[in-house]
Amino acid sequence: MLARLAEGGCVVGAPMDDADVIVINTCGFLADARDEAMGVISEALEHKAAGHAGRVVVAGCLAQRNGEELFDQAPGIDAIVGVNDREAILQAVTGQSRSQVNPCTHRIGSDAGRFRLTPKHVAYLRVAEGCSHPCTFCTIPAIRGPFRSKLAADVLGEAAELIADGAIELSVIAQDTTSYGSDLDEIDLVGLLKQLDSIEGATWIRLMYTYPRRFTNELVRTIDQCDHVVPYVDMPLQHISDGVLKRMGRKVRRERIEELLRELREANVTIRTTFIVGFPGETQAEFDELLEFIKEFEFDAMGVFAYSPEPGTSAADMPDQVPDEIKAERVAAMMAAQQEIVFAANQDAIGQLVDVLIDGVDEHGRCIGRHAGQAPEIDSLCILTEPRPAGQILTVEVVGSEGYDLIVQPQSDGQ
Repeated sequence: MLARLAEGGCVVGAPMDDADVIVINTCGFLADARDEAMGVISEALEHKAAGHAGRVVVAGCLAQRNGEELFDQAPGIDAIVGVNDREAILQAVTGQSRSQVNPCTHRIGSDAGRFRLTPKHVAYLRVAEGCSHPCTFCTIPAIRGPFRSKLAADVLGEAAELIADGAIELSVIAQDTTSYGSDLDEIDLVGLLKQLDSIEGATWIRLMYTYPRRFTNELVRTIDQCDHVVPYVDMPLQHISDGVLKRMGRKVRRERIEELLRELREANVTIRTTFIVGFPGETQAEFDELLEFIKEFEFDAMGVFAYSPEPGTSAADMPDQVPDEIKAERVAAMMAAQQEIVFAANQDAIGQLVDVLIDGVDEHGRCIGRHAGQAPEIDSLCILTEPRPAGQILTVEVVGSEGYDLIVQPQSDGQ
């Protein structure tokens, strides 16, 4: 959207206080995200009422989810643009369009020519849109439509463009990357990764948002065999108890999950996952099963969410909703167990040599980077003992830890 605005002659990136038009790109997945979006919209409308901005435009998932109801929910909004109508952003900003929210059904187009917000050496490569899985707790299919793969030629062209623009690390993303190509005749995710791996200049290719039911043995081998696909997988499992998985509509059982996790561990793949606790009907025994499972398996990185009953999902109407205080207790127990696992692993890592991609300097003035087992924005970090230029990959020694993060020293230091 930023690129389309810039191409149309707009100067993008002004602070809200100085903007002539304020565009808010929203999330609508969870209640907390919707509340946050409405708070920012209210702030923007106050700027407009004070004469500091001429127009307020709301884009993204909340616009797609609520549609024209947003005009009543936040009087003063001038235009809305859904996730399927990004090309209409210029018309919305310039006053030529008030509402562009259409069903998300057509083939996903190219994202070439982007105006990137990430650091130059890091980029996200979107390969598909939407989701066709029947998870009972999730609003993504209703908001973003059924699963549609981006054509391989578009994906590969964008990847080459991003690498030529200085990207060292490409994170492959979609609502479900493992379904890539299921609606195409000529390619699947394995084939796509092999072609991405062969692009000149590719360094780190990271696979995000995978789905266990579609994660094949061939995909595990491909990650292991490719030169530039890093040994890292982000795979939200959501639960491990067969009863909860069935109520969630995940279409996968504990036995298959454990088989897949063993295969990934044998290939030395770092595994990040997320779980939902407090799902309707989750008994103490089912939660205990999950807690014991994460203690035994020892995930490299893990997030935990308290179940949120989302309007329009079948889980929201299920019986035996779990009280919020029990959800909070279960989240705390899971995260406490994971903290012990990660802190112990960090101690075991002291003395190891790892390759680190330097991200730059954080808000505390520390030089930070990430090894291949740390994804941008969501995982822990490596804190360097001395500064190095952003975008550089260098070998470091782990010399200590600080909470979840590692303290690392460039190998040349003290040599």
